[in-house]
Amino acid sequence: MPRDRNPQGRPENSRPRDGLGRPLPYGSTAVTPVPPGPRPPEQAIDVAQELLDRERPFQAHEVLEDQWKASGPGERDLWQGLAQLCVALTHQRRGNAKGATALAVRAAERVGGFADAPPHGLDVAGLVSWAGRLAEEPEGETPVPGLRG
Repeated sequence: MPRDRNPQGRPENSRPRDGLGRPLPYGSTAVTPVPPGPRPPEQAIDVAQELLDRERPFQAHEVLEDQWKASGPGERDLWQGLAQLCVALTHQRRGNAKGATALAVRAAERVGGFADAPPHGLDVAGLVSWAGRLAEEPEGETPVPGLRG
């Protein structure tokens, strides 16, 4: 089967996905994809939080990954760490404890670098604490994090 391509000719999987980003058979009903592209920081955080609250951490990760890839060096680690928090939660929800732990630890390191001056109203201390709890108990019942507390 030929690879899906976007209008610019780049590879892009158009296969439907469930709320945790797992591919579904073509023709299946999927969650509504999030439009790609960077957003103003506050909007990106709001959209990601809404997706997390709806148990769609994979899609929240996509929103934050767009920010990470579009950000300058001053905030690149922040957005990458936020995206990794969502991937850690995705792994945990999929039952991959090892992946959840590894991503939670990496995310806490990146996000924790902004503890002295948390940007965009983010609850950096709370997010680092949340990531630590997830890393310690990746098989537990972890509630979604509040990005702003």
